[in-house]
Amino acid sequence: MTAPAVAVPRVKVRTGRSAELGLIVGAVLVVVVAEAVADATLNGSLDHHALSYGGVLGLVAVVAHLVIRKVAPFADPVLLPTVVLLNGLGLVMIHRIDLGLEQQAAEEGYTFEGASASTQVLWTLIGLTLFVAVLIAIRDHRHIARYAYTLALVGLVLLILPSLLPARISEVNGARLWIRFAGFSIQPGEFAKVFLIAFAAAFLVTKRDVLSLAGRRFVGIEFPRGRDFGPLLVAWLVCIGVLVRSRDLGTSLMFFGLFLVLLYVATERVSWIVVGVLLFAGGAYLAYQFFEHFRTRVTVWLHPFDYTSTIGYQVTQSLFGLGTGGMFGTGLGGGRPETVPVAKSDFIISAFGEELGLFGLVAILMLYGLFVARGFAAAMLVRDSFGKLLAAGLSFSIGLQVFVVVGGVSRLLPETGLTTPFLSYGGSSLVANYAVLALLLRISDAARRPAQTQAQPPVATEEPHTREQPAVR
Repeated sequence: MTAPAVAVPRVKVRTGRSAELGLIVGAVLVVVVAEAVADATLNGSLDHHALSYGGVLGLVAVVAHLVIRKVAPFADPVLLPTVVLLNGLGLVMIHRIDLGLEQQAAEEGYTFEGASASTQVLWTLIGLTLFVAVLIAIRDHRHIARYAYTLALVGLVLLILPSLLPARISEVNGARLWIRFAGFSIQPGEFAKVFLIAFAAAFLVTKRDVLSLAGRRFVGIEFPRGRDFGPLLVAWLVCIGVLVRSRDLGTSLMFFGLFLVLLYVATERVSWIVVGVLLFAGGAYLAYQFFEHFRTRVTVWLHPFDYTSTIGYQVTQSLFGLGTGGMFGTGLGGGRPETVPVAKSDFIISAFGEELGLFGLVAILMLYGLFVARGFAAAMLVRDSFGKLLAAGLSFSIGLQVFVVVGGVSRLLPETGLTTPFLSYGGSSLVANYAVLALLLRISDAARRPAQTQAQPPVATEEPHTREQPAVR
C-alpha cells in the first residue's frame, strides 16, 4: 500500500508591486504639479506641458512597472518610483531653463533655438526601451560573469574611442568625450561604466582569495604583495590615460574610485584603500605639474572670484545662484538659473538649489541616498558573490557621481563636467543609467525571491506574509 499524497499548501508571498504602483502615481503627480507651478510663474498661465510631460512620464513608468511585474515580480518596489521622480523633476527643470533662455533671447533681440526638453523626452523613451530589453534579456544576473573579458574589451573600446577620433567629431569644451553624427551626440564613457563595473565584479570574484589573504604587514597594516598590485595599477594607468587623452577629470576619477571600492568590498582590506589613495595623490600631483587644463580646474576651484569674468564665471554664477536660493528658494520659475552656462547638464544642481533652496536640494539628495541604500540592500541580500559586487558597484557609481557633481557645483571639489544621474540633460547618461536601474532590479529580484523550500512554488501576491514565510525587505 502506498501512503496518500499530502497536499502542500502554496505559500503566498508579498511582492510589493502594488506599493510600487502607488509610489509611481505619487511621483508623476509631483512632476505634474511642479511643471504647472513653473509654467504659471513664467507665463502667467497654465499650458499643455504639465499634462504632456506628466503623461509621457506616466506612460514610461507604467510600462516599466508592467514589465517588472511580469519578469521580476520580487524586485525592489522603491527603485523605479525614485528614478521616475528624479527623471521627471529633471525634465521640469530643463523645460524651465528653456523658458528662461527664450525670455532672455527675446529681451536681447535674438531667436532662441536650443530648446532641450522635447529631446530629453525622446531620450527618456529610448532609456525605457533599453531598460525593458535588459530586464527581459538578462533573466539571471550571474550569466553576465561568463563574458567578463568581452565586457572589459567593449568597455575599454567605448572609453578610449572618442580620444582616437578627430577633434571636430569628439571634442566639446576642451574634453574629447563625445561622438557626434547626424545632429546627435553620444558619450560612450557612460556605457563603458556599466561594462567595466561588470568586468571588475567578475574578475574580483575569481581573484578575491589571492588579493585578500596573501600579504606583508607594515606599520600595523597588512599590505598586498607586489605581484597582486596588477589590477589596481592597470586601473590607475587607464584612468591616467583617459585624463591625458580625453582631458576628462571626472571620468578618470569615477573609474578609479569605483575599482578601488570594489577591491575593498571584495577583500575587506583597508590596505587597498591606503595604496589607492597614495596612487591617486601621486597621479593628481603629476597631472597638476604636466597638464594645463588640470591646473586651470584647480585654480578655479581655489580662487574662483579672482576670475569671475573669465575661467571662473561658471562656478561663481553657480555659487551666486545657490546663495540667492537660501533656505527655501525663489520658487520654480522665480530665479535666474539660465544665467549659469550649461545649467541644464553640468550645473542643474545649482538650478535646483536656487529655486528650491537648501531644503529642496536636500530632498533631492535624499532621493539619491534612498536609491543607493536600496541598491546596497540588494547587494547584501543576494546570495552569490558576483551579484553582491555588481550591485555594490552599480549603486556606488550613482552615489559617487552625485557626490562629485555636487562637490564641483558647491566648490567642495574641482568642477569635473560630470552630469547628475537621471536629472541632467543628456541622452547618454540617462539611457545608460536606465540600464543600471534594470540590472539593480534584476539583482534585487534574485535577492528578495523566497527560497524554494516548499514542494510547490510560492504564489506572488500583495497579501501580507504568513508566519511560515517571513517578509523579505
